[in-house]
Amino acid sequence: MSAFEKPQIIAHIQKGLNYTVFDCKWVPCSAKFVTMGNFARGTGVIQLYEIQHGDLKLLREIEKAKPIKCGTFGATSLQQRYLATGDFAGNLHIWNLESPEIPVYSVKGHKEIINTIDGVGGLGIGEGAPEIVTGSRDGTVKVWDPRQKDDPVANMEPVQGENKRDCWTVAFGNAYNQEERVVCAGYDNGDIKLFDLRNMSLRWETNIKNGVCSLEFDRKDISMNKLVATSLEGKFHVFDMRTQHPTKGFASVSEKAHKSTVWQVRHLPQNRELFLTAGGAGSLHLWKYEYPIQRSKKDSEGVEMGVAGSVSLLQNVTLSTQPISSLDWSPDKRGLCICSSFDQMVRVLIVTKLHKI
Repeated sequence: MSAFEKPQIIAHIQKGLNYTVFDCKWVPCSAKFVTMGNFARGTGVIQLYEIQHGDLKLLREIEKAKPIKCGTFGATSLQQRYLATGDFAGNLHIWNLESPEIPVYSVKGHKEIINTIDGVGGLGIGEGAPEIVTGSRDGTVKVWDPRQKDDPVANMEPVQGENKRDCWTVAFGNAYNQEERVVCAGYDNGDIKLFDLRNMSLRWETNIKNGVCSLEFDRKDISMNKLVATSLEGKFHVFDMRTQHPTKGFASVSEKAHKSTVWQVRHLPQNRELFLTAGGAGSLHLWKYEYPIQRSKKDSEGVEMGVAGSVSLLQNVTLSTQPISSLDWSPDKRGLCICSSFDQMVRVLIVTKLHKI
């Protein structure tokens, strides 16, 4: 691919904020997005922005008692577009951004900070009930149905005698019909665990030797295809989730991506073979996954096992001197992306030429 054909990552709008921002998410079917974080005085904040004439307009600022760590629109309908958030005190709240004074749903979900959240079954993405999954420093991963009050529908916690590990990232997947659904969770010690919500069982686990910062399936609403896991030491792993070997598990390829922690991974909604990784040195890398000629083969005993593909770097750019803490592609406009970083900045990015890949 020549330099002229390569995608370009362009910082379209940059805005400095007066608080530490942990997460940002596009509001579906709009030119709006939310940023979440905490003020220096220890309170939480949600801001709603709209892109207007090449600039950002602040539509609403909502201050809450506790710092807000993470948020998702994944379990809401396109009509309501409610934001689910996890905060430093372990609370799961769902907000109507039109009238955010009191949450439409509230539960003390965890004993400690909710580090990570994901949603499925809303926005027309994924079959089955709308559900939210939260992962916490208290070592538990819990699945919530916003239509049920107080108790989680599933609780994945360490068995007695097992050390509790800090859960840093969670992701839904395999939601291709009314029954099937999985949650994948990544922990500070490098553990990755795949929970089958249909059978309420641990389907697979592995360890990638470094803390797992971010996990994402290339699509939530298809039969499991690929899973990307990013880690502390600058590496990421792509697992082919189509073929599970009884002892070897899923085939994978790993890549040394950034010179520091890979904080985030996000797949392009319009092309699941392309994904962005965000690094601790303020850089973004755009990758393409190439499938092998055959995705499975038989081992010496005739049992099917997966074959990993390869990844190639399409483009990279350094945006900040500080880590990029969150990243989100627009679900509606191909190549439009937002990211936040620990220099208290939010940036709107345009990635060009993606349709040619």
